[in-house]
Amino acid sequence: MTTRECVANRIVKLCQERNMAINALARSAGIPPSTVKNILNGASKNPGVVTIKMICDGLGISLIDFFDTDEFRELEQEIW
Repeated sequence: MTTRECVANRIVKLCQERNMAINALARSAGIPPSTVKNILNGASKNPGVVTIKMICDGLGISLIDFFDTDEFRELEQEIW
């Protein structure tokens, strides 16, 4: 699994846990819905940390909480 896929999976999981639609997340985060959708569908290959922070703010969690999962701990180094 790539880092991009882990980020997308984490956003989906957190939204499901909160019964929050993607558009509601975007509104809460103060970013366009297309930005979130591009992260989720892979069009955004390298979402910036500021965008992820805004998503975290919309979800009511910290960056540490976002990345503190086994999925992120087990990622292998990615070479482009």
